[in-house]
Amino acid sequence: MATVNIWSKVQVAVQTVLATAKTITAITKASPAVVSCTAHGYTTGQEVKLTINGMIELNNAVVKVTSVDANSFSLDGIDSTLFNTFTSGSGQLVTFGASAATFQDVNASGGEAADIDITTIHDDTTKLVPGVKSALAYSFGSLWDPADPALVELKKADNVKGTRAVKLTFASGARVLFDCYPTVSLAPGGSTGGPVTTPVSFKLTGPVFAYSN
Repeated sequence: MATVNIWSKVQVAVQTVLATAKTITAITKASPAVVSCTAHGYTTGQEVKLTINGMIELNNAVVKVTSVDANSFSLDGIDSTLFNTFTSGSGQLVTFGASAATFQDVNASGGEAADIDITTIHDDTTKLVPGVKSALAYSFGSLWDPADPALVELKKADNVKGTRAVKLTFASGARVLFDCYPTVSLAPGGSTGGPVTTPVSFKLTGPVFAYSN
């Protein structure tokens, strides 16, 4: 039977520290992808943000790693067999030091591919192929608490149009990782007699990767 995850007891953690970048010299086309990175120092289970050229499917990805040896690590659950060819890149260890305690409703949007019409005069039906996908985004309702550590960290990024890595951890142990541009005004809103709320949104800069544990 499939595991049913529920929006209850969900932890939302936000990046507070991004370590110094370590140079990546190669990424294999394999399952899982193996990364060559001299003296990376990463341990199994840590989360790393990638900045990648060539293999664009991994650019701005936040991934869970498994240490292979001192100079290489694998990307858990990521099959790069059909990805583009790696040319250059780097990895940065992420510290998720701020936890949210205010988020309420959750809405995800984006990721739909535009239709590209390749119909010719020889066809009798329209032919469409998928084009560029729309940007992924999350929006949250949030209780207004200017002291909430996650809101404070997200506001820091918003002030300078910076990015932050975010981790969602469900009660089942499943987790979701991504990097984003957060928008957090900390402007209070709501209605008479109700809780004071403030909107939060994330514009993702790269892919979403999900793990069962």
